[in-house]
This record gives sequence, structure tokens and C-alpha cells, in this order.
Amino acid sequence: MQVLVMGAGQLARMMALAGAPLNVQVLAYDVNTDTVLHPVTQQQFPLTLAQAVAQADVVSSEFEHIPYPVQDICQQSGKFFPNSTAIKAGGDRRQEKQLLDAAGVANAGYRIVTTEAEFLAAIAALGLPLVLKSALAGYDGKGQWRLKRTEDAAAIWADIASFMADADHTLPQAIVAEQFVRFDREVSLVGARNAKGDTVVYPLTENHHVDGVLAVSLAIPAQQQLQQQAKQMFDAVAARLDYVGVLALEFFQVGDQLLVNEIAPRVHNSGHWTQQGSDTCQFENHLRAVCGLPLGSTALVRPTVMVNILGEDQVDPAILALPSCHLHWYGKGKRAGRKMGHINICGNSVAELAERFVALAQLLPAAQFPEVAEVAAKLQQQA
Repeated sequence: MQVLVMGAGQLARMMALAGAPLNVQVLAYDVNTDTVLHPVTQQQFPLTLAQAVAQADVVSSEFEHIPYPVQDICQQSGKFFPNSTAIKAGGDRRQEKQLLDAAGVANAGYRIVTTEAEFLAAIAALGLPLVLKSALAGYDGKGQWRLKRTEDAAAIWADIASFMADADHTLPQAIVAEQFVRFDREVSLVGARNAKGDTVVYPLTENHHVDGVLAVSLAIPAQQQLQQQAKQMFDAVAARLDYVGVLALEFFQVGDQLLVNEIAPRVHNSGHWTQQGSDTCQFENHLRAVCGLPLGSTALVRPTVMVNILGEDQVDPAILALPSCHLHWYGKGKRAGRKMGHINICGNSVAELAERFVALAQLLPAAQFPEVAEVAAKLQQQA
């Protein structure tokens, strides 16, 4: 079976690696170069997008920001999973908010802003502080502002107006103004749904960010009340979209309540721990879902931590001497802030994981891996 993935980055690469044992061949379409290639070997194929779509048994995606004309070709094939509605909702915060409301899942209060008058009206309606996010093209902390004081409104609006003026005007840009949520922690749920409507979800993962970019994901046994709440919200969103594939929901936890912050209609960075911490990793379960194969177990086999490698093309090889430590490189050229790879480290208990995580943190320079030592120390205190 052949799966064509829109996007040729590390997520397509890891899908290809997970698909090989299933005899599922994964090819990727690079939307930037209009090239069809193998996401691991980088071998190029003399195929147009239309030819590649026609040749594939299934068409899928590794990211949300797929040009609409490309999505149209994929959707018209009748074999695009997840569907274009889901991809568009993940790539446009206006559609995402409308989806969450329609699915009846809790999320932060918001207003859509396209003019200064709407901006001022949002401040009056929602109060301060506000988080302001571009509807399109914002990710990993980009295209976002925080307004804490009324006297800063004019300067922030000027910056937003400049951002919108410079945006790609193929699609109309806007800003989603959201009430600031004073959350206890950020968590995410990764799950899979097949064409029959069956769903499986992984344990809730605790996430730690640096400058809006995921740094550490921690998968340990979750509180059952929170896990059940997250599963209900996942099922509501996935059913609303008639979703097929892996879907991630990012939450703010406020006390014992969850608010959906964002959705990601794809395999997700916070689910990379599943490669070592679960029987069936998220990449294999995505392929199982879109190819009509039975979904695999999502149970937590052993507590696991994932650490992102950002902007670095090497780490101390001594980390590989740590028990149950696994290194995943993406084969990318070095660039500041770029996701270059990740590290998974596991333990047979939370206490053992904490001990190993502290040892890993000692081998990772704090300047290049901020937050890691602090999260490791906190886990050790809780274990």
C-alpha cells in the first residue's frame, strides 16, 4: 500500500519509518518545491502532484498550512485522510474556534479582529490581559502578541497592522483575540480515529514550552478524571470533523477542568514519546487509521519523557549510555530554533524515569536546552 503525505518534513519521515514494517510505502509531496520524494532517502520521483495522488492508495498530511489548491486536488481524489475540512480548521484559527464551539467543547472566550475598531471592541468585551493570534500562518510562537495594559494597545495594534499588511493575501488574514487563561499547566491528548468512528487515545501529556516552542513532553500515568474529560472532548471534535487519522488536542488545565487551546490535525510533536513509551507509536497508528487497518494499543507501557533538540546538530553521545535513552535525528541542516531531532528517555516507574531524566539533563547544556533541568528536578521531587 502506498501513502502520499502532503509535506516532506520530519513527521513524514517518521511515518515512513513506522510504515516500513507494515509494508506501507510512504512518499511525500514538498509543497515548497513541487517535488515528490521519499522522506527518508530523499530520492525524488518524476511525478506531478496529480500523478502522485492518482498513484497513491491514500493521501494524508503532516502539516496544516497546505495551499488550498493543493488541498482541492487531494480532496477530489476521495482518498484524503484527514479531510480538507479538518486540515483547514487546523490551519485557520477562525475555523478552529468555530469548530470547537460547534463540537461543544470548552475553550477561551474570543473575538475575531480585522480592524482597529474590532480590536478595541474585543478589549472592551473580553477585558485584559488578551492573547492575540494570527488566524493564518502563526505557529511555534510566531504571529502572537500579548496585551496586558491599555496604554500598550496602540503600539500592539500598529505591530499587528504591519503584520497583516505584509501577510500573504491569497487568503484574508485576521486576528483571534482570546481571553488570557491563568492555567495550572499545559497538556495535550493525541489520539486516532478510523473511518468506522472507532477511537483510541494516548495518555495525557504534560508540555513545557520555551518562547512558544515545545521543549519537553512528559508522559506519566494521568489522573483518570482528566483523561476521561480529554477523551470526551477528543471524541466530540473528531466526530464533528468525521476525522480519520491521528489528531492532537492541546489544552490548558485550570484546576480540574480542561480548555482546548488548539487542535492539530496530524501526528504531533507532543506525541513523539510514543515511539518508546507505547506499544503502537502515533505514526504507526496514523497509518493504521488512514489505511483501514486495526488501531493499535495506546496504553502507556512505561513512563517516558521527550526532549526537543532545537537549533543544534549534535549532542553529547554519552546520553546514549543512559538506560532506555533513544536519539532521533531528522536529517536537517542546522538553523537557530529549528527542530533538529528529539530524545526519548524511559523508566519502569516514575521514580526511575525521574532519576534517568536528571542524568540526561546533566548532559544537556542549559543554554541550548532551557527548562530541561527544571522539569527534571520537579519530576524527581514529585516521584
